[in-house]
Amino acid sequence: MTELKIVISVYMSGFGNEFSSEDPRCPGSLPEGQNNPQLCPYGLYAEQLSGSAFTCPRPANKRSWLYRILPSVKHKPFAAVPCGNLTENWNEVEPDPNQLRWLPFTIPKSAEKKVDFVAGLQTVCGAGDAKSRDGIGIHVYTCNTSMFNRCFNNSDGDFMIVPQQGEILITTEFGKIMVQPNEIVVIQQGMRFSVDVFGETRGYILEVYGAHFELPDLGPIGANGLANPRDFLCPVAWYEDRKVATGYSVINKYQGKLFACQQDFSPFNVVAWHGNYTPYKYNLKNFMVVNAVAFDHADPSIFTVLTAKSTRPGVAIADFVIFPPRWGVADHTFRPPYYHRNCMSEFMGLIEGHYEAKAEGFQPGGASLHSMMTPHGPDTECFEKNSSAELIPERVAEGTMAFMFESSFSMAVTKWGLQTCQRLDKSYHHCWESLRSHFDPNWKPSKQE
Repeated sequence: MTELKIVISVYMSGFGNEFSSEDPRCPGSLPEGQNNPQLCPYGLYAEQLSGSAFTCPRPANKRSWLYRILPSVKHKPFAAVPCGNLTENWNEVEPDPNQLRWLPFTIPKSAEKKVDFVAGLQTVCGAGDAKSRDGIGIHVYTCNTSMFNRCFNNSDGDFMIVPQQGEILITTEFGKIMVQPNEIVVIQQGMRFSVDVFGETRGYILEVYGAHFELPDLGPIGANGLANPRDFLCPVAWYEDRKVATGYSVINKYQGKLFACQQDFSPFNVVAWHGNYTPYKYNLKNFMVVNAVAFDHADPSIFTVLTAKSTRPGVAIADFVIFPPRWGVADHTFRPPYYHRNCMSEFMGLIEGHYEAKAEGFQPGGASLHSMMTPHGPDTECFEKNSSAELIPERVAEGTMAFMFESSFSMAVTKWGLQTCQRLDKSYHHCWESLRSHFDPNWKPSKQE
């Protein structure tokens, strides 16, 4: 474990930068002055990984050049493999507009069954279609063992991985990334990766088709704030020249299904690379919070870390929003989240602590889904307490990190999410049943001093 951490103690910082990196064991492995020389240094193969169409405007053009011992094309044909609980079938069960909440998703015990990252993928909800490159999927992963001689490749879209329990070591073609709870990592479309775990491990995944995550526009906020580009970290080149006589499996998610092919070498054989299409991680503690300092409760969009934009201005395929520790100082204000019906879908998860609007019931490792136009808001206890609380400056969400995947898609819940997982909290609606009327037709405004 210590040795692995030493290997990945250095990262490059910046969001969407043009990076270049070469494994120090092979100095000068990046070609000079061109991308595709007739003969690459060290006898390497040049391979481009494109994350955008060739003709995209320059600010949106994403690609990286990988210099590898053997090219990715050297493999046996792909064949379909079981998908388990990973799906893009949004018609398994009838639609359910109710407020939904899940207890912490169960992690399989290693003594009973070895489950790695790919085998532990389960789809909770989603919408759209990978074929038409428009939509999202929301998954959880629950696993207890590391991937061995196999890697994962998502041809459908980007994975944003949000660990909740247990750190994970992700080996990618670009290098190694160690990620722990309260950090996120984005593995973009087409990038091969393998996941090592160090015990019972759980987390959330937001998958987007047809768009990449980007930093939200700041508008009147100005040049600084929210997630700063310098705090995003990209791995440095690391390679292994390893033959696998028994076969190395490359698992490919393609059009919502899983396929696997065999090859006799490790895919993590990239000696050097350069470009702006990379995996990256971000520590949520670095988020610079903007909040109300006079009155009222600002919309949660002020807590957006990353967004995947749709073609409609201001409307996202998905936003990743967090609710970090901060100060609450608003006067004459009900400070927790307000009661709300939204034209967007809101999927929430809890990494640690207690969520301010529902201190009971919403637990770390669990989740909730408030679908389009389904009303939601503080439970009875939260409303009663905060309607009469003394409005002094106070720390909010100390020791807590909740997040939201917000989407313009109307999401369907899978059969696994509604039935198979057996973690759906069917008593969720009770938290609002004791709300009572405070209406007083004889009310008069108090005299202002």
